[in-house]
Order: sequence, then C-alpha cells, then structure tokens
Amino acid sequence: MTAMEEFAEYYGMPSWSVTNAFRVLTRKKPLEDSNESKLAKVLSAFDLTALGIGSTLGVGVYVLAGEVSKQYAGPAVVVSFLIAAIASIFAGLCYAEFGARVPKAGSAYIYSYVTIGEFIAFLIGWNLILEYAIGSASVVKGLSTYLDQLCGNPMSSFLGTHLPINIDGMGAYPDLFAFVVTILFSLGIAVGAKESTRVNNVFTMLNLGVVLFVIIAGLFKVSSSNWSIPKSEVPEGYGNGGFMPYGVSGIIKGAAVCFYGFIGFDCIATAGEEAKNPKKSIPFAVIVSLAMIFLAYFGVSTVLTMMLPYFEQDEKAPLPHVFRINGWHVAEYVVSIGAMFGLCSSMMGAMFPLPRIVFAMSNDGLLFKFLGDISEKYKTPFKGTMITGLLTGILAAVFNLSQLVNMMSIGTLLAYSMVASCVLMLRYEVDDRRESRIVGNGRAMSLEQDRPCALWRRIFNLNGQAVPTKQTSRIVTYSVTLFSLWCMVFSQILTKFEEDLANVTSFDGIKLVLGTIPLVVLLLIISRQPTSGVKLSFKVPLVPWLPGISILINIYLMVKLDILTWVRFSIWIAIGLAIFLSYGIRHSRLRQREQRNNSIAMMRDCSNSALLGGQENSKYSNEVPLILMHSTS
Repeated sequence: MTAMEEFAEYYGMPSWSVTNAFRVLTRKKPLEDSNESKLAKVLSAFDLTALGIGSTLGVGVYVLAGEVSKQYAGPAVVVSFLIAAIASIFAGLCYAEFGARVPKAGSAYIYSYVTIGEFIAFLIGWNLILEYAIGSASVVKGLSTYLDQLCGNPMSSFLGTHLPINIDGMGAYPDLFAFVVTILFSLGIAVGAKESTRVNNVFTMLNLGVVLFVIIAGLFKVSSSNWSIPKSEVPEGYGNGGFMPYGVSGIIKGAAVCFYGFIGFDCIATAGEEAKNPKKSIPFAVIVSLAMIFLAYFGVSTVLTMMLPYFEQDEKAPLPHVFRINGWHVAEYVVSIGAMFGLCSSMMGAMFPLPRIVFAMSNDGLLFKFLGDISEKYKTPFKGTMITGLLTGILAAVFNLSQLVNMMSIGTLLAYSMVASCVLMLRYEVDDRRESRIVGNGRAMSLEQDRPCALWRRIFNLNGQAVPTKQTSRIVTYSVTLFSLWCMVFSQILTKFEEDLANVTSFDGIKLVLGTIPLVVLLLIISRQPTSGVKLSFKVPLVPWLPGISILINIYLMVKLDILTWVRFSIWIAIGLAIFLSYGIRHSRLRQREQRNNSIAMMRDCSNSALLGGQENSKYSNEVPLILMHSTS
C-alpha cells in the first residue's frame, strides 16, 4: 500500500473497498441543518390544509363512490371508505411526526435521507418525481378529456383527423390543450408559492362547496330502503342485496380501491420550507385535511347509495347520473362544474410538490445543480418548476397514460412505507446522533457501552436499558427490515382470503396464524427497546404498532399491483441509478463536506507532525497539496 493509499484510508477518502462503498451509500443528512432556506416562508396552516384537500379530493369524489358501490361493496361502500381513511390516517400520522421533526422541502425523500442514508433517499426522491409527474399528467389529461366531452368532442375529432399518432402505448393524437394548460399551471406555480396557493384555495373552496351542495341536495331524495334491497330484486351478477351484497371480502376489496382516493396529502410535507410554522402547521394540515376528505367521501357515498340502488349506479359519472334520474338538471350541471374545480385543484396539488422534490435533491447535489436555482425575484425554484412542467406537459400530450396510472400508486405506497419505517428508526435512535453521556453516582457512562448479557436478553431488553444506544438502535433497524420483508410474504397469504374467502380452508387459517406470529414478535421486540428523549410538537401514538400496521397495508397494496407495473418501475429505477452513479454520488454535498473536514484534519495533523519532527508523518505532508487540490476540485 502506498503512502497516498494509507492516507486516503486513514482519513476516509474514497477507495474501492466494500466497507467504504457501504459507508458512502449510507451517509446520513444531519437532522438539524443550519443552512437558512432560500425559499420564502409564506404558507399558513390554512394554505397547507387547502393544498392537501385540493390534491387529494380531486375528481375521485365524483367517481369513486359509484364505482366501488356497484362493483365491490354495495351500500357498504361507506365502510370501505372508513377502513381506507383509517389506513390513510396511519400513514398521515407518520408524515405529521416527520413534518414536526424535519420541516424541509422534500417530504419522504428528506425523511429517508435523515434516517436511512443517501442511496435509499435518492431512490425515494426519484420515485416521488415519477409519482408527481404521472399524477399531474393524468389529471390534466382527465381535465382535457372532460372538457372535450362536455363540448361534444370537437378537439379529439379535429386533432385525431389531422394529427394522428399511430404508435402503441401513446395517445391517439397530440393533446395540445393538455400541454398548454400544464405550462400555464407551471408558470403560475413558478411565479410564487403564495400566489399559486391562493388560486388553489379558491378551487378547493369551490370544490368543497359543490360537495356540500351534493350532500344537502341529495338528503331530500334519500331512501333507507336502498340499503336493504332483498336478493329477489337484485339483478344477476350484483351480489345478494342488503347492506353488504358482496360480503366482507367485497368491503375489503372496495377499501383497497378507496385507499387510492386518499393519496395526495403527502404534498403538504413537501412545502415544509415554505411554511411559516412548519413544526405545528404540517401535523395540523395533514390530520385536518384527511379528516375533511373522509367526511366528504363518506357523505357523498351515503347520499349516493340512498338515492339510487347500488346496481343502478353509473361507474364513470355517478353524481350527474343520479341527479339526472331524479330530474334535477340544475344539480347535474353544478356537479359537472364542481368536477372541473376538483380537477384544477387536484392538478395544482399534484404539480406543486414536483419542483420542490427536484429542488431538495438538487440542493443536496444528487441532481443537476441548475434545477435547484432559486429565482431572486419570485423566491421559487423557477427553472426546476418550468422544466418539470415541460416534461409533465409532454407526458400529458403524447402518451397514453392509462397504463401508467399504477406506477403513480407504487411510488406513493413505497414512500408511505419508508416514512413509517423512518419514524420507527428515529423514535428508537441514539439521541442527537452523538456520543451522549449520562452522569450518575459521580461517574460518566458512555451510551456506547452495553452491559454484556445473553443475546435474547438484549433483543427483548430484559435488563431494563432505559437509554437508547447504538446496539438497541441496530436491533430496531434489523427488526424493521425483517418486518418489511415478512410483510411481503404475509401479503401473499392474505391475498387468498381477499380473493376467495368462500373457499378458504383450515390449512389457510393455520398459515395466516403462523404468518402473523413473526410480525407480532418483531413489533414486540421493537416496543421493548428504549426510546429517544427528543421533544417534538407532535408524536405518532401507539408506536411501534401503528406504523407497523401502516407498513403492512402499504406493502400489501404494492404486492397486488400487476407485473407490468413492476417492470416499468424497474426501468425508471435503472435510469435513476445511472444518474446517481454518474453524477449524484460525486457531487453530493455530504461528500464535499466530508472532504472539507478531512482536509482540515489533514492540515492539522500535518502541522502537528511538522512540529514534532516525526519522520514517518513527514511523507504525508509532502503529499498534502496534491490531495487538497483533488478534494477541492
């Protein structure tokens, strides 16, 4: 080994060993970043709440209730929405705690950067870019299609005739309207966070007003008999009538579909750096927005299934259909206008986080620097906003997005799982990530020193360790990893009960029980470990059980996605890996910070060695200028 190699190894500079490669990939961002944000802090708790509601309560409230009631759950769609809301609140509480811990732009990306490491954080951030880009493109595509149908399809007829696209997997024609609308929305978001949220607030309030109108107007036409229709009056293929025509399995299937109706609230966490008081407003906005979204879904689905039998619902446009059946044409038009506002607010909510994710990753050096440049005039990432808007517009204009919608779901569910895992790891991590000391009985005891004992006693903390150490933190990390992996196996067992509950055997029941035991044991091990003493304005209750259930639900829904979704997802990840390995890993701010610290330490040691006149260390001092030039280049 040369002197240069010895020096690089001693000071942790890059080398090709597996250990150093692992260290580089797991570099963690400091929990408290002293750098002052360049983004304008202008968003109130009301703005964040409206952003969450607008992003989540889009056109889904006008479609989901009819689709789920007719195909899956019947009148019990209200129970399906309740189950989906509870599952979403589990994920929302985890986001709320992290919003209180790390009020930075980037959402799940920054959360995983703080707790797991740089490599996983990049993958999560890259995933979120996919999620928001496809989400925005699909919403603007829906807006274009809805307007076209409302006007008698003039746009599709003209462009389909004069500018056809005869390529599989793409649209029938270039949707120029969708492209222009995307650019206009991007420009509005780029001009300023406060200005764009004001527009979003208007859209959201109008959307909520229409939802309230539907619920109140529908109450005059409800009939409880539609919740207890006898089997003899139900057409063939629509279950057994009553409140639960498709049974418990139908309610569970419906809940899985309804869960996607709550996706979008995580955009609140991406605006952490622009919130006036993020540690309080983010938890408040997440919880209030989810509660209001549930009430909207619950109210609409109740009125809808009481106004018209579930088997007569229209899956694509249930609300205009039910008012048309009852002869209320004014209400029909009001609902159509509400759907437009819902689409606009949903699009704003989907597009707003995208440049924030790109800004956070660029600011950390993992994506190209120019994407994170802040405009001096607007105090927003203007270039990043317009570039991501351009890419979203191209997606909406050229591609057929029907096959890509599931990719948005897989990115979201993975982010939810990572946030819940990060909450567990941080809750049981060594306080302040530094060598803490506890002083007692006149002597100091390092937290890194663990009393020797049997492995099983350490795992279940039978010695009553009250303060987290690196050893207890590692136990939690390993337990969370094993729990997530076992959730994949357990999800395969659960699938049998959902898809074919009538033919479940006793052997299937035994497999379910045996599959549950490892999950419970792993969560029990986590619960026995000492927790961090960090004071937060909001904490998730019932840790580790509540985040554990959230991880299980998210992984279960991911496992149910089709194989083509996983293939496309893998291609996207491969593109991201190429960017990370060729650019991000070399330009990471954490790497540059380490190099500066190494250079300072090297200069200090070389100065000391020169003063001591050590001959062995003098060979390093001769090479200092070369290394310093390399580290600062």
